[in-house]
Amino acid sequence: MSVDEIQYSHNLDKEIPSMVKEAAVSSASYASPKTFSFDDFFADKILLSHIIRKGVPYAFFRDVKQFSPFTEEDWARLLGLSKRSLQRYKDAQKRFKPLQSEKIIEMAEVTKVGLTVFGSMKKFKDWLRVPCFALGKLKPFDLLNDSYGKELVLAEMAHIDHGIFV
Repeated sequence: MSVDEIQYSHNLDKEIPSMVKEAAVSSASYASPKTFSFDDFFADKILLSHIIRKGVPYAFFRDVKQFSPFTEEDWARLLGLSKRSLQRYKDAQKRFKPLQSEKIIEMAEVTKVGLTVFGSMKKFKDWLRVPCFALGKLKPFDLLNDSYGKELVLAEMAHIDHGIFV
């Protein structure tokens, strides 16, 4: 695990238990939300669905944003919001709508995988901004606007991680 990945996971580990608790999920697997880590977070799709419907709090977004390779402009574009609207969320410390919450969680996942595959935020960020032959000569970042593109980016990172270059 790289230093970037450890720091990213550590900061988000602080936010996950409160989101699990706030989602009020009634299941035996959620008996102790304090045990949920950032790594566990993506493995439980039902939990993710509950959290998305509830809306992620600004504090979670802040931590994802801080450790992601995306700029403020990138986030505004990805979330379909203006920079001013993002500022309003910050000022009010309010929850994001489900559609935006889903995108935030998706980009947290992309960042986590990117850090694992590339070993550093700089290498991951550079890869996102360079056209990729395997992705139709598109920049991986340009595909992150929708869930199908995100899946293509994740699949290509899995190929890279396994040494499969197309």
